[in-house]
Amino acid sequence: QVQLVESGGGLVQPGGSLRLSCAASGSTFSTYTMYWFRQAPGKERDFVAAISWSGSRTSYVDSVKGRFTISRDNAKNTVYLQMNSLKPEDTAVYYCAIRNRPYQWGVPDRSEYEFWGQGTQVTVSS
Repeated sequence: QVQLVESGGGLVQPGGSLRLSCAASGSTFSTYTMYWFRQAPGKERDFVAAISWSGSRTSYVDSVKGRFTISRDNAKNTVYLQMNSLKPEDTAVYYCAIRNRPYQWGVPDRSEYEFWGQGTQVTVSS
C-alpha cells in the first residue's frame, strides 16, 4: 500500500507561482512513474503532468506546457510540480497519483491509477 500526501496549494494572484509537493510512503517510489492530475469544480479529473521513475522523461498537457515543471527527488520519495504564470483557469484541486506498474511509462486513463493523494487546493484569483 502506498500513501501519497500533497502539500503546497493556496491562493495566488494571476501570474504568480506555487510549488506543489507530493510525498510518498514505501521503498519502491523510485520504480514508479509519478503523475499530477487536477479537478476543477464540476469537471472531470484531468491529467496535468507525468515524470518517469528516473526523471528522464516528462509529459505535460498542452495547456500547462512552458509554465509548469514536474520533477522528483527519489531520495526524499517526493514529486514536485512547479507552477509559474498561473491563470484563473488553473484553479482546481491538484492530486498526485501512482499507477502500480513499476518501470512503465505512459499516461493511461485515470481509472488505471491505484493510489491517489487527498488533493491540495490551488486557487488563482485577484
